[in-house]
Amino acid sequence: MGKRILIIGGVAGGASVAARIRRLDEEAEIVMFEKGPHVSFSNCSLPYHLSGEIEDSQRLILMNPGKFDAQYKIEARTNSKVIKINRTKKTITIKNIQTGKIYEEAYDKLVLSPGANPIIPTLDGIASNHVFTVRNVVDIEKLNNYVKQKGIEDVAVIGGGFIGIEVAENLVRAGKKVSLIEAQEQVMTSFDYDMVQILHKEMLEKGINLVLNDGIEKVKEKVIYLQSGKKINAQAVIMAIGVRPETTLAKKADLAIGVTGGIKVNHNYVTTDNDIYAVGDAIEVHHKITHKKTRLALAGPAQRQARAAADHMYGIPHRNTGVIGSSVIKIFDFNAASTGINEKMAQAANVDYDFVYVIPSDKVGIMPKSNVMHFKLLFEVPTGRILGAQAIGKGNVDKRIDVIATMIMMNGNLEDLKELELVYSPVYGTAKDVVNFAALVGLNILNGNVKQVKVSDMRDLIENNAFIIDVRERNEFEAGHLLHAKNIPLSEFRNRLDEIPKDQPVYIHCRSGQRSYNAVTTLNNLGYSNIYNVSGSFLGISLYEYFNDQSKNRKPIVTEYNFK
Repeated sequence: MGKRILIIGGVAGGASVAARIRRLDEEAEIVMFEKGPHVSFSNCSLPYHLSGEIEDSQRLILMNPGKFDAQYKIEARTNSKVIKINRTKKTITIKNIQTGKIYEEAYDKLVLSPGANPIIPTLDGIASNHVFTVRNVVDIEKLNNYVKQKGIEDVAVIGGGFIGIEVAENLVRAGKKVSLIEAQEQVMTSFDYDMVQILHKEMLEKGINLVLNDGIEKVKEKVIYLQSGKKINAQAVIMAIGVRPETTLAKKADLAIGVTGGIKVNHNYVTTDNDIYAVGDAIEVHHKITHKKTRLALAGPAQRQARAAADHMYGIPHRNTGVIGSSVIKIFDFNAASTGINEKMAQAANVDYDFVYVIPSDKVGIMPKSNVMHFKLLFEVPTGRILGAQAIGKGNVDKRIDVIATMIMMNGNLEDLKELELVYSPVYGTAKDVVNFAALVGLNILNGNVKQVKVSDMRDLIENNAFIIDVRERNEFEAGHLLHAKNIPLSEFRNRLDEIPKDQPVYIHCRSGQRSYNAVTTLNNLGYSNIYNVSGSFLGISLYEYFNDQSKNRKPIVTEYNFK
């Protein structure tokens, strides 16, 4: 007689545990319980049903109970809510949602994969029938049907994370007027404030009414009211402000809850009961870089946790390397990916760091569909150890961030990244790839060869009449430049050295940072000691300033923006 293994939760984590156990043990009796009507669905694909990109919602369902039984000999019970864990008896109590029947099942090993629940604040009108969440196939069908059948035009999405942005984008593609409300100063908190401005601009220009630093106060029939007093038209409201780990069963069973509010597990994903495992969105995990506990609601880590838990049941060793939080999102014409830690996380963890912000081409410039890629790389000081990266562009940002994620997991540093040999063809990249280029710039900064200032510093510098040199050519300068900047093109640079002071800081920029770097090194070699390269240069400054200029009706620090 094989082990009897019960699994609570039938989506990414739970289904993966079940499949792995079956591959390890043909004799095990495996029963999976899911409170909803579907198991193993693609919850990350849910928003794409709203635009019709995934027209048939049934395609979101990857596996049904019949297939689980036929292919894996796994019993998947849907509409079955586990209401209690009886640890002393090693049983669970289940309620059949359709019939109301309550019964018990015994286990040898139990796996918790209950996921997370959407955060729904207690607000006036929040229980109205035009307020929705998006966590499963039933949710997305309900929302899509409501929008279509009611002829909804104005929609408010509350929350600027992955789900909120993807829902907002797909509703725009469906022809709806969408407002996206985010209580913080930015969307997508995995990105730094300087980088996320690119995404703010893209959403604004694609028609989203993006409202930041404001929260929802109450819901009425056709409008919502914000904490600032603003009124936003909204015939439908989607709540996407975040999720909380589903820990109800764990708490009732007196299993330990960690400092982050997730279920506490050891390195093998065993809870404080040796016969109970937990994986997925409901647990807290170890962060490889900060060495602190965190929660990470991503499918990739859940899959790895599931395999590790199943392996541990059968004595197969597992090396828990922690998480680094690699993710990617498509926002209209831009792709945005990140891995590791950003500046806020580094500061919170008291990590000494520096960074580079480069804007190289994602492929050889003469090739069709060549575009700039905004790439930010964080590294530890003084070791040069790679801490994280963010990439935004119209090309393959995922490839570059996957390279950085690999380097982080292998404890790589800037020297390792500089020497990394990557594939090259003009249609795919450049001979010196984006990531190699970032490493070279990082080493210049780490070794003290170049000093830099951030794009976020430029407004203060301009307002304080700092000495700023624009080394672009005259026609570029005339098409748009920083207020008070002096144009000394790189082609004229060595003949105009007498115009560059030695008794005050000098800040140099070009379009993307390459020409200004050459100017900086020239001046350094000539004995100048107070020269700074503007990280991100004019492209980065334009993008950093644009959204706040538009949304706050603020006076620009440029005569014209440049985004190309």
